Amino acid sequence: MALSRHPACCLSTKTNPKALLAAVVSQFKYANGKYESFLERTFPSFYVLYSTFLKGFRTLFSEAKEIRRIKLNMSLQKIDFHQLPYREMERLRQFRRDMIKAIPIGLLSLPPLANYLVFVLMYLFPRQLLIRHFWTPKQHVEFLNIYHGMRLEVYPEIIDGLEQVTRFLANQQLRDQMQELCTKVQSGSHPEVAKLLAVRSLFSGHPFGLQRLRVWQVKALSRVLFLTPHLPTIFLRYRLRSHLMELQHLDQAMLKLGVSDLSDEEVKVACYIRGLNSTLLSPSECQNWLKQWLKLSCELKDSEISLLAHSMVLLSTNYLGAKE
Repeated sequence: MALSRHPACCLSTKTNPKALLAAVVSQFKYANGKYESFLERTFPSFYVLYSTFLKGFRTLFSEAKEIRRIKLNMSLQKIDFHQLPYREMERLRQFRRDMIKAIPIGLLSLPPLANYLVFVLMYLFPRQLLIRHFWTPKQHVEFLNIYHGMRLEVYPEIIDGLEQVTRFLANQQLRDQMQELCTKVQSGSHPEVAKLLAVRSLFSGHPFGLQRLRVWQVKALSRVLFLTPHLPTIFLRYRLRSHLMELQHLDQAMLKLGVSDLSDEEVKVACYIRGLNSTLLSPSECQNWLKQWLKLSCELKDSEISLLAHSMVLLSTNYLGAKE
């Protein structure tokens, strides 16, 4: 009978589950905050990695939900990739590349106890094994510079190749225009878009059309787009063309949106994937370059797509002295 004197709320089994969940979450956040403060004070270097990984997982999860939404809308509206708005198109492109890069880590993690080795490898080789979500801000700039340096190695080779073939052109006017263009770039000057468009016919067939290029030229251009050159020639040409067409679709969508509507980060990313090392330039400089690029890209026909690949080198080599 003594029990009946206690308040009914203390013995009730009808506690509000939402309130209970909120209390548990609140306690967890408090404990996690204390733990993170402890890490930041005691192990600052480890805390940077820890916070980067946490932020990376949250960003990746958020992007995966966004990609799922975009693909669902594409299915419901029955539209293709090239019909998407610029930002959605760019998210799909980048997410696909991220997932391709993540495949080796996923495969390495399959065997029992292999996770421990994977964590060590990711710590030792973050650039090669981790996708961009898990790079620290310092690593992000450092790794972009490294990757640009890798493609920069083939820029002189591509320009020299153009110059060597130009000597044997039958059309005197086109030969002079191409020689002037190559000389201008080799001497450290930035070419005008009008000069590139003036020689566009040379890139639709003989001698610089995508199907007429030599194997070493196709491999060099593949490296500019961060594509592996270690494939049979037929696959190299197909893959290069596919990525260039994708890039042109992005350019057309960007033109509809307007460069001025892009954030500073979006402008820098757009310039970087088009051959320019935007880590060394201000947002306004990148925006000016991107406007020049769009003037060229959106004028080209599908058959002239080879000029787009070569312009990644020609337009970026000496822009504002941006030679690394």
